[in-house]
Amino acid sequence: MSEDVSKDIIWDYIIVGGGSAGCVLADRLSTSLNNSVLLLEAGPEDRNPFIHMPRGAAKLYTDPRHAWYFQTEGHDDVPSETWIRGKMLGGSSSINGMMYFRGQAEDYDHWEALGAKGWGWNKIGPAFRAMEGHELGGDEVRGGDGPLHISVEPDRDPLTEAFIAAGAQMGVPRIADLNRSGGEGVGYTTRTIWKGKRQSAAQTFLKRARGRSNLRVITGAVVEKIVFDGRRATGVRAIVNGMARDFSSGRDIILSAGALMSPQILQRSGVGPATLLKALGIDVVTNSPGVGKHMLEHRLLSMVYDLAQPLSHNRKLQGLPLVGNVLRYYLTRTGTMAAGYGNVGAFAKVLPESETPDIEILLSPAVAAPDARGNMVADKAHSITLFGYPLRSRSEGSVHITSSDPAQPAKIRAGYLTDPYDCAVTVAMHRYLREWMSRPALAQIVIGEREPTRSLQTDNEILAAFRQIGQAGYHACGTCRMGDFDDAVLDAKLRVKGVDGLRVMDGSIMPTMVSANTNGPIMASAWNAADIILEGRNH
Repeated sequence: MSEDVSKDIIWDYIIVGGGSAGCVLADRLSTSLNNSVLLLEAGPEDRNPFIHMPRGAAKLYTDPRHAWYFQTEGHDDVPSETWIRGKMLGGSSSINGMMYFRGQAEDYDHWEALGAKGWGWNKIGPAFRAMEGHELGGDEVRGGDGPLHISVEPDRDPLTEAFIAAGAQMGVPRIADLNRSGGEGVGYTTRTIWKGKRQSAAQTFLKRARGRSNLRVITGAVVEKIVFDGRRATGVRAIVNGMARDFSSGRDIILSAGALMSPQILQRSGVGPATLLKALGIDVVTNSPGVGKHMLEHRLLSMVYDLAQPLSHNRKLQGLPLVGNVLRYYLTRTGTMAAGYGNVGAFAKVLPESETPDIEILLSPAVAAPDARGNMVADKAHSITLFGYPLRSRSEGSVHITSSDPAQPAKIRAGYLTDPYDCAVTVAMHRYLREWMSRPALAQIVIGEREPTRSLQTDNEILAAFRQIGQAGYHACGTCRMGDFDDAVLDAKLRVKGVDGLRVMDGSIMPTMVSANTNGPIMASAWNAADIILEGRNH
């Protein structure tokens, strides 16, 4: 279908954003040829070879053709920082760390208790199973023949085995599949990697859908705003490869541009806090004060440990060994370049009152830091990276536009560690990680912790370090929350309140933080959303 023809079609569904949620929606909504579906993505096709090489994606972090850069505001001793997001088909699933965790069943039941009917574990659990093609096979918990291929970190070595043994000495049991346990557990990570290749949402969901005649994908399309006729969303205005284009919808427009971009598009379209919109000269379609508020994010602080034995991957990621590992990857799809960022993970409880795990821990067998040009360079010594973060962050930030011009950056405030709960978990977690690394199982391998974290002792010192030298988990969510509470932006069917014909489906819909990396939960949510959107349709 040519672009000249596509602009004259009235599409049943227009999806804005070809990331984790948008690719799932495009696949599932186009399954029936009765539905015409248009997917608009601001970035290019996902053809760059570094996307598909698991350790290669870091090469794209400094490439503005494949990455969005969002600058946050500093606050309360937290400096401004740059948040990177994927800008290509697959979105951030094309450049992320590929960790695949579901979160806890209680997360989704909590959503339902907040008014998101149809979003409890009884719905989301089956969505995970339906989309998963897990190498360990399907059963009553895990999916075995879905489109999203999941694997478990295959490499076993003295370092990882010692770390897992140290977990047992901490009272955390070893488990084969970290997604099967509702309680504490440590084991090898589950990843969106299959046969040495990244399994992005574009490769797993969109690729199989693109042969359908009723699906049209347009890249290089930066959406300026939603077009309304009264309170009815009727189309999308976008700049496509430098030219203004309008696309019309006869049924639903679905924003899947991510927790940072979807609220900005809504605000530019006249849906948001009326006082802000009026101040910027934007006509108010509906006053929705919650748009852009209640942003949640994970905060982490990397701890670097030096090793007494040559068990890190650092030397494999520089010089001639790196060349050799790249060649090995292209010949066999194995080795260091086929690995994920974290090879061992754990979920644990650090607060006495917690009934379920309240922190996530990840161990990476490498240490890297940006050079003067921003490129990631491996440490010359044998060292490893360890970090954790509170699973259910409560500290809230916000995203608000500063202009009706989409080229102007938004005002983004992270809000880290402004909630006492987050502070309590963070301090307890940092002490817990240190205790883990001091267990006898690691005594012959680990030399000790490096600065700048080694000297942190008091609660205030730990919190100050997390604020000043910590970093985002890149899991921002909650900026267009669903539910039936005050200032909820969406109802349980993802419809934007106060208007018709407009929905949102991405990480922004989460009413509370999911207790895991967000990529898997966003894809499962989009799978569930497709069922909701298609209710009553002949498909």
